[in-house]
Amino acid sequence: MSDRPRRILVTSALPYANGAIHMGHMVEYLQTDIWARFQKLRGHDCIYVCATDAHGTPIMLKARELGVSPEELTTRISAEFIRDFADFGVDFDNFYTTHSPENEALTVEIYEALRASDDIYTKTIEQAYDEQEGMFLPDRFVRGTCPRCKSEDQYGDACEVCGATYSPSDLLDPVSVLSGKTPVVRESEHYFFRLSEYEARLRDWMKSASLDRNVLAKLEEWFAAGLQDWDISRDAPYFGFNIPGTVDKYFYVWLDAPVGYLASFLNYCKREGTPDFDEYWRPGHDTEVYHFIGKDIMYFHTLFWPAVLLGAGMRTPTSVFAHGFLTVNGQKMSKSRGTFITARTYLDHLDPAWLRYYYAAKLGPTIEDIDLNLDDFIARVNSDLVGKLVNIASRCAGFINKNFDGMLAGALPDPELFEEFAAASGRIAEHYEKREFSKAMRLVMMLADRANRYIDQHKPWLMVKDPSRLDDVQGVCTQGINLFRSLMIYLTPVVPTIAASAREFLGDSDWHWADAAFPLLGKPTSKFKALTTRVDADKVEKMLEDAKETNPGEVFAGKGDDEDFISIDDFMKVDLRIARIVNAEAVAGADKLLALTLDLGDSTRSVFAGIKAAYPPESLIGRHVVVVANLAPRKMRFGVSEGMVLAAGPGGADIFLLGPDEGAEAGMRVK
Repeated sequence: MSDRPRRILVTSALPYANGAIHMGHMVEYLQTDIWARFQKLRGHDCIYVCATDAHGTPIMLKARELGVSPEELTTRISAEFIRDFADFGVDFDNFYTTHSPENEALTVEIYEALRASDDIYTKTIEQAYDEQEGMFLPDRFVRGTCPRCKSEDQYGDACEVCGATYSPSDLLDPVSVLSGKTPVVRESEHYFFRLSEYEARLRDWMKSASLDRNVLAKLEEWFAAGLQDWDISRDAPYFGFNIPGTVDKYFYVWLDAPVGYLASFLNYCKREGTPDFDEYWRPGHDTEVYHFIGKDIMYFHTLFWPAVLLGAGMRTPTSVFAHGFLTVNGQKMSKSRGTFITARTYLDHLDPAWLRYYYAAKLGPTIEDIDLNLDDFIARVNSDLVGKLVNIASRCAGFINKNFDGMLAGALPDPELFEEFAAASGRIAEHYEKREFSKAMRLVMMLADRANRYIDQHKPWLMVKDPSRLDDVQGVCTQGINLFRSLMIYLTPVVPTIAASAREFLGDSDWHWADAAFPLLGKPTSKFKALTTRVDADKVEKMLEDAKETNPGEVFAGKGDDEDFISIDDFMKVDLRIARIVNAEAVAGADKLLALTLDLGDSTRSVFAGIKAAYPPESLIGRHVVVVANLAPRKMRFGVSEGMVLAAGPGGADIFLLGPDEGAEAGMRVK
């Protein structure tokens, strides 16, 4: 790997302004941030930009529902994004919005260039129209049965089961997501980009883009199926940029959203006065551009986006790095299980450095999914960060501070061992560069084990009892602290807050990657303070409880949708029964929970329900309620819950238990 300074622009996919940032999102932003921080630590000129993806029908409809303008809504959500990212240590050089003058100007410029090259044409299409709502429906606002594999409840543009792409008119039994009514078909003139003409040019780009083999395999599937021209327009009403020369046509959000990468960078250039925008987005320069994305949006970023850039005469990305999805405890994130964890819920309970390290220890360069196993999370953070890494410094710092006024020795007693740590720099850097973060973490922790064995072998706590061996104590502890320092430099991109505290302890003003090869000798250190603490399992459990009770923000059907939909077959599996509450009592240590004992006729169940603010326990005894009887038991902090009582309402004191008509008996099924 060359040490020549590089000029690099890095982006993450733009978070869509339709809900809170959650743990799944954080995989991407932490992966990107670690890579960008590594490049900066190596001395490269690396700029990391992002923006809120602010356009589209879902945002327009939500703003209408709330009685605010779309601009007001997206400004509020953007502020929440910025807060959460900052608290996780994601260090954007610029975070902007796609609803900006820069983005509109660049989108129009690209559109006009594509029109001039005859890559844009119009044709009249048949489109789903919701007569009750009075609007044309975006593809993802129509759901139905996939025409290829017959899977039910699929979006109007693509099947999540078999991967087929199609138009809403191809769906079997389509319904409008907005009204639940069957949409009618109306004609409308739309604008199309000739993606079908770009296969040869895209294949040329692929040869130089160093894409992951799984991404290449997917591209070959799409080529084999045949590239389809891309509808880049949407009908009014729509929140976005008006297409020049039209009154009621708007650029589709998936056209102006990736242009947001350029717009955020242009905004950065204006603010900083440098660098030159053209050096990064016009052909012929030695700059590098990398997009970090999730595997669900590869089609947009590896076909549509580079083709649009090629057609507009702009530079294509150097590469596109796709990652997999996140599961929690081996399953898809779930609100009912408390594993749909927002960034803010995590931050309310746990140190962000812990998650940064855990994700790094799991991440590689492929599109394989990663799992946030919370038991493993606790064990790994406590073992690696606390038991191995920080332990090196804490074992040595006390002796240096107490016996030598914080002064490090002037020489290392084992320079060969230090050189072993310094020599690992190249391998660790190569792992970072290739996004093999898990390999980098394993190598760092192997070295941490080596450092701890060195301290164990020399036992400064015994040597210090012999006044004649105090120089040896200072030397061994100086050696240990310098091994720790090298490892902390290597981990700076991953745990920047811990690294900053370590620098303060060591009296270093700043670190560069190369500093790991040069020991800190004959210098004073500060009194050592704990750099991090052990993960408390009770705090993790409390986070899960809060995640279960917290509404993670509205999520709307459409671009960036994270909501789960179930089919009627799934719903029919739910066993709803009438139950009589035979006992109810408050749960010690829980703010919202009541412990209910339910009589289902043929059995009794113990269930926890978050209804304490609405119902005094004594008022519930003898009441009939509806309960989900076949819900798997869930171990909670306060015991095992063996079902779920159904209720409605916004929360707090406004919770209304769902109960049967008079005359119902315990055990009856609800149909």
